[in-house]
This record gives sequence, C-alpha cells and structure tokens, in this order.
Amino acid sequence: MTMTVDSLRGRHALVTGGGRGIGAAIARRLLAEGASVTLVGRDVQVLERAAGELRPLLTDGAVLTAVPADISDADSVAAAFATAEAKAGPVGVLVNNAGQAYSAPFGKTSLALWQRMLDVNLTGTFLCTQAALPAMMAAGWGRIVNVASTAGLVGYGYVSAYCAAKHGVIGLTRALALETARSGITVNAVCPGYTETDIVRDAVANIVDKTGRSEAEARAELASRNPQRRLVQPDEVADAVAWLCRPSASAVTGQAIAVAGGEVMTG
Repeated sequence: MTMTVDSLRGRHALVTGGGRGIGAAIARRLLAEGASVTLVGRDVQVLERAAGELRPLLTDGAVLTAVPADISDADSVAAAFATAEAKAGPVGVLVNNAGQAYSAPFGKTSLALWQRMLDVNLTGTFLCTQAALPAMMAAGWGRIVNVASTAGLVGYGYVSAYCAAKHGVIGLTRALALETARSGITVNAVCPGYTETDIVRDAVANIVDKTGRSEAEARAELASRNPQRRLVQPDEVADAVAWLCRPSASAVTGQAIAVAGGEVMTG
C-alpha cells in the first residue's frame, strides 16, 4: 500500500491505557492519521465505551480493536498482542501510556506501593515493548513512544516510587533507542506535566482531603507549577505522540520531550 510521507495508513498502533484520558486522545489522533488502533486496558467497560466513541473516526481499511489486559503480567500481555495482531496485523506503533500515580511520604511508602508503581509504570512498558519489538525488527520499521512524565525528568516530593519508575522509563527509552538506531525503529518518550486527567483529578481530591482547600484552590496549586499557569490538555500530549509516530520523524530517537508549558527544560 502506498503511503504519503506523514500518513500512518496501513500501520497498526497499539495504545495501552487507551480507554480514557491521554490514551484515548492518542488513539483518536492516530485514527485521524489513518492507522488501525488497538486499545489495551484493564477495564473492559471503559475500553468498550471508548471504542464506541472512536469507531466513527475509522478511515477506509482501518480497524479498531479493544483488548483487555493487565500490562504488568507477561502472560496477559502476550495474549493481548496475539489477539491484536490476529485482528489488525503486526504492531508497528506502540504507545506505552498506561500508568498509575499514588502519593506517600518516603517513610510511609510501603514495599507493596513501591512494587505497584514499578509494575505498572515500568515493567508494563518493558513487557509491551518486548512483545512488539520482534515484528518491528522483522519489518525494518517501528515507532515506540513511552508516555512518561515530568517526574521522569526531575524529582517531586511525596511520589518517590512514581518518580523512580518514570525515571526508569526514560532510561529504558534512551538505552533501547541506541540498540535500535540502525533498524528503522525509533524510541522516544513524551513527558507531560500536570494534565487534565483522572490522575490529576485524584491529586486534587487528595489535596482537598488533606488540606481543607477548595477544589479550585487545589487545581490552581497544580496549575501554578506550569509557567503558563494552566493544566496541559490530553490532546496536546496526543499531538506530540502523533508527530513522533510519523514516518517523517525518523531522525528523532532517544528523546524525552516535555509537554509541560516550560516547567522542565532539557537540552
């Protein structure tokens, strides 16, 4: 199939955590680029609802699939990829978006919380990448985009486990980018700041519960960390991901791009 320079038509993109928030926005954007998309997540109802909303965006020949899976479990990941590939062909674009964030002072961070943050945010990225990479290597083309966080670039208090996991994602991104640099595969990360998602809504609720501040005050506190004094929108993150997935972005690999209104500057 002939493709235009910046089209993903004929490509199969798998998006973890694709049922809501940033993941759903990314899926919508990749569908607009002409890709077939598989949504992966733990909640079947959330996935099916998202698929129903996205299905009208399908272009000719594209396929939209929803596959439930626990990305922290190797067998579940293998089964999900087998199902996705049977319905839409080999995965050529992998977006590791699924993640969780929980806060606790370091002294009260239990081993279970520590392990949970590593399992979902880092091990899940590792497992899905290992599942997708062989087909990409065989095709001589692939795009892996890891949705990390500004917490993968700097430190934040009271989320040490989450920060450690997201720093690990950045390290994995850079190491794998070097290993695949001559294979036609790029590996990058996008690092959103505080974004209008369930994670931020949970953070706002936590601030309200612990400090007695109003919801508006809590939201303003989070937004104040962004020099633009606002929360990032999921579509803004999705646009950055879509750019990295395009064929014309082949020279961009090993990067961790902050989508955070200037909160973090790297170079």
